[in-house]
Amino acid sequence: MLNGPNLNMLGKREPTIYGARTLQDISSELEKTAASLEVLLTFFQSNHEGVLVDKIQAALALYQGILINPGAYTHTSVAIRDAIAAVSLPTVEVHLSNVHQREAFRQHSYIAPVAIGQISGFGSDSYRLGLEGLVQHLRSK
Repeated sequence: MLNGPNLNMLGKREPTIYGARTLQDISSELEKTAASLEVLLTFFQSNHEGVLVDKIQAALALYQGILINPGAYTHTSVAIRDAIAAVSLPTVEVHLSNVHQREAFRQHSYIAPVAIGQISGFGSDSYRLGLEGLVQHLRSK
């Protein structure tokens, strides 16, 4: 589970858009979901694009899939898009808010074309739904 810039500010940052839950709250809840699905989950958050690219590349040797909320990098990062494409791991993109109802610049995702799916607009449940979808996809293979 990778989280991009400013997600460390959840709970404080624009709660009318992103809710009152912190990233730690979401992480704790997602750990319970992972346990019920009998999968292991690792969390990471960075405000730095290159660090996220490094984590995506390292995932190839460590994980079977990627769940990612790239934050603002969704709309700007060809580097993150290319890293996901390079590792060819099933990837699900998640967002707390419905990015398609927001500003025009947020409606384009560089990640979506290289992801198996995108979940947005369900608040912190977007993470759970994304994890469940990713696990279902992996088990169907």
